[in-house]
Amino acid sequence: MSDSRNKPPANGTLGPWSFTRWNTIGQLEALEVHHPLFQATLCLQGAHLTHFAPKDEPNWLWLSDLARFQPGSAIRGGIPVCWPWFGNPARNAPEIRKRILSEQAHGFARTAVWHLEDVRENAHEVEISLSLNANHDFDHEWEGRALALITFSFSIRGCQIALTTTNLAPEPLAFSEALHTYLPTDDATRTRVLGLGNSQYIDTLREWDYFNQEGPVYFDGEVDRIYETDEALTVITPHTRRKLTSVGSGSTVIWNPGPDKARRLSDFPDSGWKNMLCVETANAASDYRVLNEGQSHTLGVFLGRT
Repeated sequence: MSDSRNKPPANGTLGPWSFTRWNTIGQLEALEVHHPLFQATLCLQGAHLTHFAPKDEPNWLWLSDLARFQPGSAIRGGIPVCWPWFGNPARNAPEIRKRILSEQAHGFARTAVWHLEDVRENAHEVEISLSLNANHDFDHEWEGRALALITFSFSIRGCQIALTTTNLAPEPLAFSEALHTYLPTDDATRTRVLGLGNSQYIDTLREWDYFNQEGPVYFDGEVDRIYETDEALTVITPHTRRKLTSVGSGSTVIWNPGPDKARRLSDFPDSGWKNMLCVETANAASDYRVLNEGQSHTLGVFLGRT
């Protein structure tokens, strides 16, 4: 795609597309999809999906009422892209940690401006691809050379995301990552996640020890766990059922800040924990990945109805 397509024209301009238009949200450039069957909003900063919904349905993603759309600030809600490391740098494997020159959690991809590669549309689907070249521009944060390509496929059935990492350096590249999906609920205490029963997890709130999950995951306070699983998951809230099916992932993060941490978080309502949960498709903890020169790995998730 020519560079001219990556330069947003005036708000609401369709450009060369039928259903997709440029817009500005706060101070960030975004692509908005207005398809007869669904709608979506995707910010170039962070390749951050903030809205997806089939026609006449509310947003399938939770977005904080206090979310900031400002350069350099991570957006609270939607689906942040955590890359090329996940979580606290110090909690990553030594092969990843030795490359990180920042104390920032979750990497730099979620605040970097991605490049628009392609928009494809038809009567049933819209596909948008963005790329991030982790080159010398990020030398102050990370020692590595890699290309991240993310593709969003929207349809009436749901939303599919594929994040592909390619190592551009001659030496092996170790990295961790996550598609940090925020989901809405009317009541977190009446919400459960199925599909994790009988799997092992790290509980970051209990000295990072390992535990075994029995039955569904419930939310009665703060939850922060890394599960060792690649099973399809079902999230049941008082009024919705969603299924998340992953590829290229051997770990899943389940997170809710609970009431105490919610009060300490930025851009997060004090009572917001009651109306959200995160189910993160990841390569985290011992599930990190290593690529030789020219090799690629794809992490993906499909969010749909059960």
